[in-house]
Amino acid sequence: MKKVIKAIIAAAVLLYVAMPAAAQSIVRKKLRPFNADSIEHVVIQGDTTLVVIPERNFGRFDRGLFNYIFIPKGKWSFGLTASYGELATEDIQLLSILKDVDIKGKIFSIKPFLSYFVRHNTAVGLKFNYSRGIADLNNLSLDLNEDLSFSLHDVSYYQQSLSVSTFYRHYVGLDRSGRFGVFNEVDLSFGTGSSRFKRLYNNVPRDTRTIVTQGALNFSPGVCVFLQDYVSFNLSFGVFGLNWRKEDQTTDGVPDGSRVTSGANFRFNIFNINFGLMVVI
Repeated sequence: MKKVIKAIIAAAVLLYVAMPAAAQSIVRKKLRPFNADSIEHVVIQGDTTLVVIPERNFGRFDRGLFNYIFIPKGKWSFGLTASYGELATEDIQLLSILKDVDIKGKIFSIKPFLSYFVRHNTAVGLKFNYSRGIADLNNLSLDLNEDLSFSLHDVSYYQQSLSVSTFYRHYVGLDRSGRFGVFNEVDLSFGTGSSRFKRLYNNVPRDTRTIVTQGALNFSPGVCVFLQDYVSFNLSFGVFGLNWRKEDQTTDGVPDGSRVTSGANFRFNIFNINFGLMVVI
């Protein structure tokens, strides 16, 4: 009798393994159905709804992951994100090659934004971005050998830009309380800016100025935590983007020409980490 039972169990296991993927998915759904009555309900603007957003599973398996309501439909949000980076060295020496390195630089950006939630956890909006960067190279000495050695000093660079963008942001709630969430943001921006590069050439000052027109498509994931009922803290960083840039350049008032560049960025940008606060009403 035991041998018969073991044979039946073994046959059932082999039959399940041999089943096609679609049939296995059906069996899993029967074994672990989604019971809407077992999920909590909340009242949003007078309507009773599930705390979990029903989403279609496009994958092969149902992994039992839920997207909880983080910010409901019909809400407005506004806020400000900012980023800041600074570098300063003085009399730094790298082996015997670089000596007397004295560099100072900083870059910061401010991005106010306004958005509206067209669906639960999904918002569209406008964002304004002002950025400014300054770099001063007071001294740098390079000594490779007797025939190749030189020094740079009194070099400065300044740039500023202003852009406007429209963005789409989708949140994923991580808990029923609606306090923790992650998001992915896609924004399309267009802006203009200018830069100034001053240095000595044969002991004669040179002043190069550039007018920049640029556009970009950026993808920025991030995390969001509600500190209070209506105030949240956001952290995002750029990981991928497409960009287009046109530059018109003059040196000492004489036109040098123009150039157009474009490309894609597939790396983590340490200078594109943004901290900010958001108010939801």
